[in-house]
Amino acid sequence: MRNKRPCNGPLGVLVAATLVFASPGSAEACTRALYVANDGTVIVGRSMDWGEDMMSNMWVLPRGMKRDGRGGKNTISWESKYGSLIVSAYDIGTADGMNEKGLVVNELALVESNYGKPPEGAKVISLSTWPQYVLDNFATVAEAVADLRKETFRVQTVVLGTGRPANMHLVISDATGDSAVLEYIDGKLVIHHGKQYRVVTNSPTYDKQLAIMEYWKDAGGTSKSLPGTSRAADRFVRTTFLLDVLPGEVSPTYISGTPQQSFKFQAPMAVLSLMRSVGTPLGFANEEQPWVSSTIWRTVSDSTNRVVIFDSALTPATFWVKLDELDLKPGAPVKKLQLAGGKTYSGNALSQFVDAKLFTFQDLTDVAPAK
Repeated sequence: MRNKRPCNGPLGVLVAATLVFASPGSAEACTRALYVANDGTVIVGRSMDWGEDMMSNMWVLPRGMKRDGRGGKNTISWESKYGSLIVSAYDIGTADGMNEKGLVVNELALVESNYGKPPEGAKVISLSTWPQYVLDNFATVAEAVADLRKETFRVQTVVLGTGRPANMHLVISDATGDSAVLEYIDGKLVIHHGKQYRVVTNSPTYDKQLAIMEYWKDAGGTSKSLPGTSRAADRFVRTTFLLDVLPGEVSPTYISGTPQQSFKFQAPMAVLSLMRSVGTPLGFANEEQPWVSSTIWRTVSDSTNRVVIFDSALTPATFWVKLDELDLKPGAPVKKLQLAGGKTYSGNALSQFVDAKLFTFQDLTDVAPAK
C-alpha cells in the first residue's frame, strides 16, 4: 500500500532531493569549497567531474579584449576590464578561472537549470561566455551580484555534442571571502549571496542542498557519520564537514623563491587534499547510478596571493601559475598552456605558455562537436 503522508521537513527534502538527483539525464558532477584562514587568506578548491575528457586547456587573457556574448543579433558586448587566467571546456567556453583582482568563477552542472525564453528583443548571452563576462568586468562578488541582479541580459544555454543542453549554475568568490551562487530556476535568476555559502555541488537546487545539510546536522551526521556515496548531496555534506576541520592557521612555509617572490603553500595544499578526498575515482561505474562521473581535474585558486594550482586526475600533472607574473596589459598576447592530449607539467608553469589565438566561444546557434 502506498504511503500517502506528505514529505515535509528536512527528511522529506532529503528524500525528494534523492529522487531528483536519481535522474539519468544528469551526467556530470562537481564540487566547490571556499576556505578562509584566520589571517584572511582566501582559497577556493573545485573538482571537475565529467563523463569524458573535456580537452581542457589553460589560457591567459589580457585586459582590453573586445568580446560579445555569442547570442546572435541580440547579444551583449563588452571590453575586458580585468585580465584573467582560465581553464576552458572543450575550448568552447570558460569553465573555471581567476582574474587579476582575485575574483574566481566556477561553473558546475545543475540539471534543474531552466534559463527560460527571453522576451522579444531582450539582450542575451551564451552560457559559454557567462563566466568570462564576470571575470572581465568585476573585482568583487558584490559588484558582480549588483550588476547581474539588474538582469540587463538573459543567459541562454548551449547544446553539447551529445545533443543535450549544458545546464549549469555559476559560483563566484573574491579575495574578501565573499561568495555567490547563481542559478536559473524555472526561467528566473536565483542568487544566494553571502560568505556563508562556502560549499556547492550539483543537484538538487541550492536551497534544497542547504536543507539537506541542516538534516545531517540535526541527525549528528557531521560528527558521528558521513554519507559516503558520490551523489551531489552526499558530497555537499562531506565537503562541509572536512572544510570545517581544516586548520585555520596558514603555514609560514614558502615555495618557489623568497617570501617576497613566492606564496604560502600549506593552506592551498590542504584545500587540494580536501578536493582529492571528495572526488570520484577514475573508472568509477555504478549501474544503479550511471550519472555519477569521475573527477578529471581540480583547481585550487588562492585569491589572496593570486595563484592557481591545477591538478590533473588523468595525467601525473600538478603545477601552479601566479597571475602577478603574467602580462595582462592591454595589447598583450593571448597565451595558452596545452593540457589536452596528456601534456604534463610540474612546479611553476609560466615558461610553458605560448602565444596563441583564442578559441571561439560557442554561439547559441552552434552545437559543440561530439567527442
